[in-house]
Amino acid sequence: MTPDLLAPLDLAFWNIESAQHPMHLGALGVFEAHSPTAGAHAADLLAARAAAVPGLRMRIRDVWQPLDPFAFGSAAREPAPDFEPLDHVRLHAPTADFHTVAGRLMERPLERGRPPWEAHVLPGEDGVSFAVLFKFHHALADGLRALMLAAAIMDPMDMPEPRPRPAEPPRGLFPDLRKLPGLVRGTLSDVGRALDIGTSVARATLGVRSTPALTSQPTGTRRTAGVALDLDEVHRVRKTVGGTVNDVLIAVVAGALRRWLDERGDGSDGVTPRALIPVSRRRPRTAHPQGNRLSGYLIHLPVDDPDPLGRLRTVRTAMDRNKDAGPHRGAGAVALLADHVPPLGHRLGGPVVGQAARLLFDILVTSVPLPSLGLKLGGCPLAEVYPFAPLARGQALAVAVSTYRGRVHYGLVADAEAVPDLDLLARALTEEVETLIIACGS
Repeated sequence: MTPDLLAPLDLAFWNIESAQHPMHLGALGVFEAHSPTAGAHAADLLAARAAAVPGLRMRIRDVWQPLDPFAFGSAAREPAPDFEPLDHVRLHAPTADFHTVAGRLMERPLERGRPPWEAHVLPGEDGVSFAVLFKFHHALADGLRALMLAAAIMDPMDMPEPRPRPAEPPRGLFPDLRKLPGLVRGTLSDVGRALDIGTSVARATLGVRSTPALTSQPTGTRRTAGVALDLDEVHRVRKTVGGTVNDVLIAVVAGALRRWLDERGDGSDGVTPRALIPVSRRRPRTAHPQGNRLSGYLIHLPVDDPDPLGRLRTVRTAMDRNKDAGPHRGAGAVALLADHVPPLGHRLGGPVVGQAARLLFDILVTSVPLPSLGLKLGGCPLAEVYPFAPLARGQALAVAVSTYRGRVHYGLVADAEAVPDLDLLARALTEEVETLIIACGS
């Protein structure tokens, strides 16, 4: 079987991982339980259904093909010959705090010798709820792909199926000479784009004051928190001020950071941390189902602005400017540079790139799409879902946001030692929405 080589960005995620900075995505789903045994039943269902999902059987292995410059030093997906779903689905003891357990589980890297995903079922002590923590390595799936894999082992529902990408002809050692002029033009264009992005990254690192609260010496510890907000309230702000829902959600993060920094005594004056806002370059119905297709926008969060509406206007202006430039330009498109690095470069330079993340951005704020239809597991409705993003080396906090059935869910992941008061930041998110509503006169 021909190996399915990882796309350059997948390979980058695979190689920048370390024991203290695992590169997996997570999502904590909280379900309404119809009986005290609903959690155990859910674990049985997940294990039984996982065996029938091809994407969950895929492991990642190193590829060394000296005669193929496109594969030497790369890695590939292939079916695991000894796949055992029970190794990936685990039932835990009942708990009163899903996030405390989720934080400890997010610390643990996925085992690289087998399919890199896990599902942890956490029964609630109250007997009326249970949670499932899904973990997917970023080299296996981006947010949309992870959603599709998780949905495939939930109760059956109508999900949009991606159309298969047309098969590409096998690559030889040398390009087709008839296509050489076009390849040269494309390469020159790519080099110019890479230089533009590199210049933008360099400019973005100048004259910006961040805060020690968003940086961390790697400890390998993790803490998670989540907060659910009313989507209608977010829309009320958007309709009053303009812009998009995403603009409001990012401005809420800026305002919450200001409250949190002031409350803990770090101060917010002059603080404008750089936020990386990932942008998906795939379309659900047409994109190839595997491989990360990501770019990003880079903006300075106006944490230092005391006016909540001023913060929102600043975010809106910055996002509009990024959209006008497009996801292929600017410092936020740094992920696209992965396409210009050969596989061996990713393997040798992965640790260096991982350490450089804090030079490029201070905090990740990402949005994860969810279907509008209600999800169920064993007949139990999914009531809440908190997405979790990987935490880059040198950074203390990452924020992921999803909207689901009229609610906005913020999932926070932090270095547990650097941010022992993550619950205060979660509370500040709720307070910031209330402040925006008052400022809008709603």
